[in-house]
Amino acid sequence: MLEALFRRVEDKRADVVELTRDLIRIPTVNPPGEAYTPCAELIGNRLARRGFHVRYLRGEDTPGDSARYPRTNVVARIEGKRPGPCVHFNSHIDVVEAGQGWTVDPFGGEVKDGKVYGRGACDMKGGLAASIVAVEALLEAFPDFPGAIEISGTVDEESGGFGGVAYLASLGLFSKPRVDHVIIPEPLNKDRICLGHRGVWWAEIETKGSIAHGSMPFLGDCAVRHMGAVLDRFESELYPKLAAKHTDMPVVPEGARSSTLNINSVHGGQPEGFDGLPSPCVPDSCRMIIDRRYLIEEDLAEVKEEVMSILDHLASTRPNFDYRIRDLMEVIPTMTDRDAPVVRAVADGIRDVLAKSPDYVISPGSYDQKHIARIGHLHDCIAYGPGILDMAHRPDEFVGIDDMVDSAKVMAQATMALLNGTR
Repeated sequence: MLEALFRRVEDKRADVVELTRDLIRIPTVNPPGEAYTPCAELIGNRLARRGFHVRYLRGEDTPGDSARYPRTNVVARIEGKRPGPCVHFNSHIDVVEAGQGWTVDPFGGEVKDGKVYGRGACDMKGGLAASIVAVEALLEAFPDFPGAIEISGTVDEESGGFGGVAYLASLGLFSKPRVDHVIIPEPLNKDRICLGHRGVWWAEIETKGSIAHGSMPFLGDCAVRHMGAVLDRFESELYPKLAAKHTDMPVVPEGARSSTLNINSVHGGQPEGFDGLPSPCVPDSCRMIIDRRYLIEEDLAEVKEEVMSILDHLASTRPNFDYRIRDLMEVIPTMTDRDAPVVRAVADGIRDVLAKSPDYVISPGSYDQKHIARIGHLHDCIAYGPGILDMAHRPDEFVGIDDMVDSAKVMAQATMALLNGTR
């Protein structure tokens, strides 16, 4: 039975390559959210020909949605011959900007040395293609399958997923009884099962000052210097405290098993983007974006208090220190149980296809599992897909063709097991 299924997948090797190339050639760059609709339609049209019922759902009034950049998601479903569970494959279609340093066309889908190159090849159009081919092979090999299979292509994962999975989850599309098991083909390596991710707190801190002539700074109050005091306290107090925290979560890479804080940006004084000389002014505002990643053992309120206590202490001890802090995003850590059905089904597939036991990992960054767990209240969800995580967002991003085929075999086997209730 498995041999026949695997042969079907292997016969589709050229197909998974061409589908990946077609997806890469649609430059779904986010921000701003280019070409979402044609990419969704490429997926929807293909699945409609396979008998799927296809819906296009725009994440209206979500961040970034507009007439020019509609947040177009596609959800396709096919029903089996008899009742049973639903297995859902969810992939995001957006990619980050290409950036500099490429030796190939980032949106050309070039094939060489057993790899497909292009922005999104690894993260995660190769995984999307592999999941589609896996399901197509299963439908051909076992047309009398029970239950239902869904495939979705969703937007904005790279910017939080609010116009994509979060929006669809709010409509009940990632909840029981509609869906029972979810596999997200993110690039975590084909022999790894990703059970979840760390928590996230994004915030904007603004220090305030008073404008004055730059030749007489003593008549004003420099907001940038106040922000420098914040950074100094971060370096001397907060960073050592975060480095001392460690988790039992199997986070990869090793450095992410501690709490981390990234200074995403600092902007103070006059706006950037003007090529002439600045006017001589004391800056009356400085803004910093912080990206705090925290562990399942930590409480979000305590995470925030670590920063707030520094700011409040400065306000009480540093002359004229005034600040404002604004939450931008909060994500609670999530981790699926290793004994969950979807975990065991994919683990069996990895053992049968790759002849090795899987590694169980936690992602250092968040992905759309957060919305499925928090909004959909569905916890039988993992990330599993082809690609090397370290290649995501880098120049000359690629996905291995053998990796896509092997992952498709694992996905097909796991889907069959879950539909038949053997896992």
